[in-house]
Amino acid sequence: MRVINVISYILVILGAINWGLFGLFDFNLVSTIFSGARTVGSVITYSIIALAALWLILSPFITDGVLWLKSRRAE
Repeated sequence: MRVINVISYILVILGAINWGLFGLFDFNLVSTIFSGARTVGSVITYSIIALAALWLILSPFITDGVLWLKSRRAE
């Protein structure tokens, strides 16, 4: 589950960077990469980022309020 959390954080950060670029400079990085906002690649990318965000919202409820980013060690 730790790997999923880290990947989700990276995807959400990339999504936030895309929104920042769009808000500040009217430049949509995902649309530029996939040659349009409604192309198959763009829709898949937006959907994966949305699923990553939902995972980060739901994950603490599944793990009793803890979002693990590194392994737990016995002390």
